[in-house]
Amino acid sequence: MTSRQKLVLALLLGSQFMIAVDFSILNVALPVVGEGLGFSLAHLQWIATSFALAAAGFTLLFGRVADLVGRKNLFIGGMAVLGLSSALGGLAGSPEVLLTARVLQGLATAAVTPAGLALLTTAFKEGPLRERALGLNGALMSAGFTAGAILGGLLTDLLSWRWAFFINVPVAALVLALAPSVITDSRPERRPRLDVPGAVTVTGGLLLLVLGLTRAGETGWTAPATLAALAAGAVLLAAFVRIEQRAAAPLVPTHILGRRSVVWGNTAGLIAFATETSLVFLLTLYLQEVLGYSALATGLAFGVLGIGTVVGGLLGG
Repeated sequence: MTSRQKLVLALLLGSQFMIAVDFSILNVALPVVGEGLGFSLAHLQWIATSFALAAAGFTLLFGRVADLVGRKNLFIGGMAVLGLSSALGGLAGSPEVLLTARVLQGLATAAVTPAGLALLTTAFKEGPLRERALGLNGALMSAGFTAGAILGGLLTDLLSWRWAFFINVPVAALVLALAPSVITDSRPERRPRLDVPGAVTVTGGLLLLVLGLTRAGETGWTAPATLAALAAGAVLLAAFVRIEQRAAAPLVPTHILGRRSVVWGNTAGLIAFATETSLVFLLTLYLQEVLGYSALATGLAFGVLGIGTVVGGLLGG
């Protein structure tokens, strides 16, 4: 790698690492946040769910927006929103303000993740360098989850849960200062269309699906609100599939989804995220509310879980 490539790699990997840290840094502080701002135990999940709704619902849409406005522009804009929303979360004095900050963090994540990955891929030609960069990206995102859990516990015990938000601000500021001059923009050779029907149906479908699953945990699987959200989400996602099959510039080309590598990659990713994120949320409450662990002890316990993911990320390239 040239010195410029190393700097680009450090900047992009550092940003993705921070995004990964955000997935877990607040988890171990949830009981403390709840006590400080007046969340009931049953409503603590919304601190995580509000982030997940925005991040899951808008990632595909922002991936296409990045192709239209430029990946570098969206990446820088997303990092700016992430820094501002983190400051807002750290200063929050009510549940409403905190949840607003989490939604904005989720939107920033939905913008930065696809744009950053596209910039990382185009910064290196196909071959060993790109494979190495993507392997490091996987390892660092896994390490970010582990570091986030430990760091969240450390900050909560020594300072305050608010520093789980504030720590993002200087990192985002550093990226915003360096990215405009270091990162080279990339766009597809042909300017794609936005595919508005596809964007509306997939975003709405994912939002309703996650909302339905969340409502099921609060009111039960047979509650009318739960069934309505799940059914509406399923209808919109089915419509999305039909739209993508006919669209001139689909958000997700359906022929790609049939490739074995994509099928197995998506399946493994779905299983990993579905099990690990729910496991971490429930274990956080169990370790602290039932067993009486401190936030730091909880973070260290999750560090054991993270070692395997780091090793997997290093070998994955």
